[in-house]
Amino acid sequence: MSPIGRPHDPDGFMPPEAAPTVAADPPVETAVETPAVVDDEPTPAGAAPANGKQQAPTVEELVEQLESVILQRDEYLELARHRQAEFENFRKQAVKRQIEHAEQAAAGLVTELLPVLDALDNGVNHGDESLVPVRSQLLGVLEKAGLERVDPAEEAFDPNAHDAVAHEPGDGGEPIVEETLRAGYRWRGRLVRPAMVRVRG
Repeated sequence: MSPIGRPHDPDGFMPPEAAPTVAADPPVETAVETPAVVDDEPTPAGAAPANGKQQAPTVEELVEQLESVILQRDEYLELARHRQAEFENFRKQAVKRQIEHAEQAAAGLVTELLPVLDALDNGVNHGDESLVPVRSQLLGVLEKAGLERVDPAEEAFDPNAHDAVAHEPGDGGEPIVEETLRAGYRWRGRLVRPAMVRVRG
């Protein structure tokens, strides 16, 4: 037996199971670097980059967006002003038409009442004193509403407001209203019936 207690071949041969085992070194892996692909083309504005992350807008882009918003605001404000002006004009015209319609309706009603005043005038002129209060009351109400009596006796003849139904010779001067045969009337400054008169000259 050998000094270490293992059988030993006299010829120096050691059985495989008796030979000491030496661990083999693991294979060495060589890392190969893959060159990075560089995209020389610039990324369009507003487009997502290749890595999927959205780039923040530049100052120039923000200024352009702000100017666009301000321009749209000014356009909307101008349009609103035009619409408001058109509506205001329409409202004024509508109110004016309503007033004119009311004036015409009132003038028509007053015109229908004029024969009543004529009848009262004739009764008073023929001495019926009982008609004086009625005539005064009716005429007072209409005058407060805008009626004006036209009695141009001894005034210069005005063909625009007087209806001459009789003429008398004069002294060669301007024609003068000698007598008012039937009173005329104005309603709120507008002539609704000319005065029927006798003219001298």
